[in-house]
Amino acid sequence: MLSVGITSHTTPSEYQLLEFSRPEIKDPQDVLIKVHAASVNPVDLKKAEGVFKTALKDSFPYKIGYDAAGTVEQTGTGVIRVKVGDAVYVRLPESHRGSWSEYAVCPERFIALKPPSLSFEDAAAIPLAASTAFQALKKYDGDLSGKTVFVPAGLGGTGSFACQLAKNVFHAGKVITTVSTAKVPKVPELLGEGTVDQIIDYKESDPKDVIEHGSVDFLFDTAGLAMEYLCLMRKGSGCIISISTTPSGSQLQDSGVMRLPHRPRVPLVPKIALNLMDSVRRFRASRYGVSYSYMFLEPSGEDLDKLGGYVEEGRLKQVIGTTVNLKDIEEVRKACEVVFSNRGGLGKTVIRVAGAGDGQ
Repeated sequence: MLSVGITSHTTPSEYQLLEFSRPEIKDPQDVLIKVHAASVNPVDLKKAEGVFKTALKDSFPYKIGYDAAGTVEQTGTGVIRVKVGDAVYVRLPESHRGSWSEYAVCPERFIALKPPSLSFEDAAAIPLAASTAFQALKKYDGDLSGKTVFVPAGLGGTGSFACQLAKNVFHAGKVITTVSTAKVPKVPELLGEGTVDQIIDYKESDPKDVIEHGSVDFLFDTAGLAMEYLCLMRKGSGCIISISTTPSGSQLQDSGVMRLPHRPRVPLVPKIALNLMDSVRRFRASRYGVSYSYMFLEPSGEDLDKLGGYVEEGRLKQVIGTTVNLKDIEEVRKACEVVFSNRGGLGKTVIRVAGAGDGQ
């Protein structure tokens, strides 16, 4: 089968179209999926570049990608929730990474039925980004109803879902986001009228000058600016969840990234350094009376079931900026470079897999 992959840690310009053996079912709980579409997330590209290479020691050739939507091709003897022919979507765990491929296999517990109203391309844009936003918002200690939620980069992959979930599912009273000048009118157009209450053009204004200090109850840090925005947080109950700073060494060790058959360990010195940096951030936040923590996504078929329900109810929709074909590796590289550089992208980038390049 064809997969987008690499033969050493590298950037998108060196991604290749490689031939792999079709993955096989090795466990009674495994499901083999014929991939129709996959999507691109920043973590896909960071991992391919080698962000955790000191601890993980990846083997090569390496298949890229976590998000996929497709049809069930085969099931293990213990699978009970899906059957051959079902349309499904999934965020693959690290142990089964490689969604930018014609086939993928993973345990049933990570898989959910695709929302019926969505195409495979639309569904592929959801799993990692929407699940991350959903799990982050659930970490607020209390009810977000009526509260103020700040999500920088509201038209990015994860930010777009976070804004919608905050308003439409968690019933936030005020949702604030930042976008560039050209994207300001696109926020209500793409996320729905009234989803975002305050749109800040970060090219023209610094959020710290526009948002009332001490007014934000929850900050979903998608841009690595958690410490810069401490002054905006409500003292005593403000909560920051970040996916863009760095984890503690202990968090990294316990995360799904490290749950691999060879049981990798974070080396002692980097682990101590990461723990120290995380402790400093927590201490700085505590001085403002704010809780801070980094978050790793835990892939979950149960969460995807809930998100699919929100899609069908009209409370959540995907934003897709670019679609490319798997077999057009040059276009895949270009699209991934936009995500990698974090410049000019809009929503999610989707890779069409089934029928790519053959007119289907």
